[in-house]
Amino acid sequence: MDRAARSYLTVTELSADELTAVLDRADEHRADRRRRDALDGRTIALIFEKPSTRTRVSFEVAVAELGGAPLVLSSRDLQLGRGETVADTARVLSRYVHGLVVRTFAQQRLEDLAAYGTVPVVNALSDHSHPCQVLADLQTVRARLGGLAGVRLAYVGDGNNVAHSLLRAGALAGMHVAVATPGDHPPEPTVVAEATALAAASGGSVTVVDDPVAGVEGAQVVYTDVWASMGQEAEHDARVATFRPYQVDAHLLAAAADDAIVLHCLPAHRGEEIAADVIDGPRSAVWDQAENRLHAQKALLELLYGALS
Repeated sequence: MDRAARSYLTVTELSADELTAVLDRADEHRADRRRRDALDGRTIALIFEKPSTRTRVSFEVAVAELGGAPLVLSSRDLQLGRGETVADTARVLSRYVHGLVVRTFAQQRLEDLAAYGTVPVVNALSDHSHPCQVLADLQTVRARLGGLAGVRLAYVGDGNNVAHSLLRAGALAGMHVAVATPGDHPPEPTVVAEATALAAASGGSVTVVDDPVAGVEGAQVVYTDVWASMGQEAEHDARVATFRPYQVDAHLLAAAADDAIVLHCLPAHRGEEIAADVIDGPRSAVWDQAENRLHAQKALLELLYGALS
């Protein structure tokens, strides 16, 4: 097994230079889908306690195209749901596989897997953070706008895992990140404080407001996400009523830069968080963004397994 296991649980596990290196390598993968051998002889377990389309397919293909063997597991395939501890699961799986890619609920579950296991653990989504998604996001912004430093990105909607990762990654890259959420759905204060400190060092900035128009004003990138995530289905109607003023539509986009692009991590609910004519319109970079999950995750895996310096 890999002796010096390095995990990726939040985007700030990367330095600014490593973030740039991963994005550069992701661009190379996008330009050339040749099979690589960074994971040759390695089996990577892909554990999904939440269902997935993009995360499962992109990681399974990424592992295979890097020469590894993906082993897809759901919660029904493991004893975690029947009382086995996370620590015991981590100890055992570390004897069988060379890495764990995990899509789960609590961030602590990932922390425990990394603490008790001996192989890299990758956060493929938790309720707290979505650090693989944000790599694809930044790759897309760079390709469309030519760089990241100084770019103004506005996120509107729920102060959720995606908002947390955008705050951290944007601040690390020297971007100006504004998050507009209702007052009772803000990002976690500890994340905002961490991102603010990162931005002070990188030349970026972090702003949190409750007015969506003010948040989007002058933005070169406008980003949104679903209003009711997995596990919040019972709150759907109440959330729609709360978030309705935060819909990314033509009216809201009018406050952004004239050439602003639109991002959404998907799945999208047209007519709720985003208007159909926006996500399917000429300013949408959503489909490039979705494709880039594959390329960015390949680059990340190469970094974790020593094939990217």
